[in-house]
Amino acid sequence: MKKIILTLAIVVSTVAVFAQQDAMYTHYMFNTLSVNPAYAGTRDALTITGLHRSQWIGFNGAPQTQTLTLHTPISNKNLGVGLSIINDKIGPTKMTAVYADFAYKIKVSEEGKLSLGLSGGLNVRENYLIDIPLDNDNDNSFANNEESKLLPNFGFGAYYYTDKFYVGISTPKLLKNNFNTNEVEGGINLASETRHYFFIAGTIFDINNNFKLKPTMLVKYTYAAPIEGDITATLLYKDRIWGGLMYRTGDAVGLLIGMYVTSQLTVGYSFDWSFGNRAVKHNAGSHEIMLMYDLVFKNRAKIRSPRYF
Repeated sequence: MKKIILTLAIVVSTVAVFAQQDAMYTHYMFNTLSVNPAYAGTRDALTITGLHRSQWIGFNGAPQTQTLTLHTPISNKNLGVGLSIINDKIGPTKMTAVYADFAYKIKVSEEGKLSLGLSGGLNVRENYLIDIPLDNDNDNSFANNEESKLLPNFGFGAYYYTDKFYVGISTPKLLKNNFNTNEVEGGINLASETRHYFFIAGTIFDINNNFKLKPTMLVKYTYAAPIEGDITATLLYKDRIWGGLMYRTGDAVGLLIGMYVTSQLTVGYSFDWSFGNRAVKHNAGSHEIMLMYDLVFKNRAKIRSPRYF
């Protein structure tokens, strides 16, 4: 039984490690700082974004993710700083990451700017082995949690943007840290970090006086795993309310809705349903809630509202 339970824990952890070691977001277009540090300060406001994702509802041990990001321009607005906090729990494994983000913006055309960013921070990983149900409660292999491990990492990104277009590339974690377990079954190594690469892009088109179309995409690549892409088309009505469809290659389809409540407060909700992974086929979908607030400083020039990216 011990080997069966350990195997189940490894399977759940492997889903996280190789399929989505870095947390996934349907609201990636509102949560850009979490994948690209060069985004810091590009909204010309102090932007605070909170996001909660409950994935694969009804599937035991499914991922639960919370993120909080803050970023703002400083000095002459060519510099940007940010803070990213990510909490990700999958099965018996919990990951917490805290990163500081720094970006420098260069005006490269009349309308466009290029931002170059660096990030640095710490990751903490814990295995809650005592939470796994056992037939034999006296099994010493699962009597204690794995001690938390604090590991540094850093990343970089580039982000080009105008008022109605953006494109970016990044790798948030350059170091390939290893997470070793306690001496269970000969010291099994449950997980190690892999380097992820992200490509993001988006634009917005005027359809008529009332409607705008905002297509966006996020492409993720890591060694020894299929390239995964999120493609989203969002229809915006009177710069206030939006609805959209998302397709995640080989994995899920989704629906997004939201609105600009005020010129500073934005809310969003999404639902997506997984279809590609046999291990998570029988679930009630994934839910995501997003809140974003822009604090615009009074001593700055008038900023376009709404800010689409």
